Amino acid sequence: MRFAPFVHLHNHSDFSLLGATTRVGDMLKKVAELKQPAVALTDYGNLFGAIEFYSKAMQMGIKPIMGCEVFLCDDHTKRVSEGPRGPRFPQMVLLARNNQGWKNLLKLISISYIDGFYYKPRVGKPMLDQYSDGLIALSSGSNGEVEQLLQKGDRKGAKATARAY
Repeated sequence: MRFAPFVHLHNHSDFSLLGATTRVGDMLKKVAELKQPAVALTDYGNLFGAIEFYSKAMQMGIKPIMGCEVFLCDDHTKRVSEGPRGPRFPQMVLLARNNQGWKNLLKLISISYIDGFYYKPRVGKPMLDQYSDGLIALSSGSNGEVEQLLQKGDRKGAKATARAY
């Protein structure tokens, strides 16, 4: 039996600080072992592993897909206090589709650290409009905005939010 090529588009490495333990090299070895043609690296809120990931993937003949799981907010400059550990931000996976997408991803992540850092590096929704060219947005599982609305039973709101993106 022959399977169609499979590509993981949502992976965290040890660069997802306190969020994952998989090392980039180990992940790529497994991808090569499974003969998968490509893989994405989408660490939480950062691109710290991008150079190692890209370099090693290219050496191994694996197409690297550059991405990041971002923390969303309405206004990345506004600070809102909620609970002892701070506010919870919905998440979204962003993948660079092309060179322009990579540049926009770099811009978004840089701004999230320089102007938007509040407990976590945050991306304001208006920033997504401004820097969306060349990016592909994916749901972020149970931490995604659409999923959180669905969990609350708000199908109408989830549908509207998905359409907005």
